[in-house]
Amino acid sequence: MGESKDKRILIIEDNTAFRKMLHIRLSANGYDTVVAKDGLEGLAAVRTSNPDLVITDIMLPGLDGHKICRMIKFDKKFKHIPVIVLTSRDLDEDEELAKRCGADAFIVKTTRAEIILDVIEKILARELPQST
Repeated sequence: MGESKDKRILIIEDNTAFRKMLHIRLSANGYDTVVAKDGLEGLAAVRTSNPDLVITDIMLPGLDGHKICRMIKFDKKFKHIPVIVLTSRDLDEDEELAKRCGADAFIVKTTRAEIILDVIEKILARELPQST
C-alpha cells in the first residue's frame, strides 16, 4: 500500500452515509479524497481536482455515472483516468453498459472496504509506469 500516498481519488456518490464511509476508509489508507454529491459536481471536480482515479455511482442526480464515465473516457485530457463504477444495481445490463462507457471496473456496493481497496490498488498499480 506504499503507492497510495499522493494518489487522489474522486468519489461521486449521492448517498451521504456511503460517501462518508468511502472517504474515511480511503483517507485511512493514505489516499487524498475529493467528494462530489451529484453528477454535475463530480464532472466539474474531474476537471478541477485532477484525480488519479474516479469512483462513481450510477444513479446520481444531474448526470448518471454512465454518462460521467463516457464523458471522462472520450475526452483527450481525461481519458487516462481510471473509472470504477460502484453501484447497488447488480444487473448484467448495467455492468455491460459500464464497460461500453469505458469503465475500468464495476463493483456492486459493499461495506467491505477491503474489496474496494483491492480493486483500487490493482488499477492504480497497472497505471504506474513500468520501472526497471
